[in-house]
Amino acid sequence: MKKILETERTYLRELTVRDAESFYRLNLDKEVLQYTGDVAFESINHAKMFLENYDQYAKFGVGRWAVIHKDTEEFLGWCGLKFTSKSNEYDIGFRFFKKYWNQGYATETAKACIEYGLHTLQLNTIVGRAMKANIASVKVLEKIGLSCERDFDFDGNLGVVYTSKK
Repeated sequence: MKKILETERTYLRELTVRDAESFYRLNLDKEVLQYTGDVAFESINHAKMFLENYDQYAKFGVGRWAVIHKDTEEFLGWCGLKFTSKSNEYDIGFRFFKKYWNQGYATETAKACIEYGLHTLQLNTIVGRAMKANIASVKVLEKIGLSCERDFDFDGNLGVVYTSKK
């Protein structure tokens, strides 16, 4: 599988149906999903169907990428850029298994994705959204150089939009 990006400890590659079980397990953790607005997959098969139909790579040349530890080949979570046609914008997102929280993986990989988006893909703006109560994700957005632009309604919760411009 082709590596999209490499960081000091990880590499990022496209998600595939072979990741369905890890993808499913990641979304089972209520704490992992707490601030996302997402719901858990009903089964590994549902996660597989999602991955089979994931069209960001083909349509836009970006997407959420599997984060793989270089030394162990373990699936740590995902990170990457997503294009939303409705708002005509690219956003940075990340999600990791809880056992990898507070170890710098989100910052390390999200920073690499921002640099890739702005410099390699020549994107003008990348946004990051988070529920304001999600202090850890807000800190990551700040650490990777995004600036708070405005508040917004995040599924009935107070959300913040951060931006990075070329």
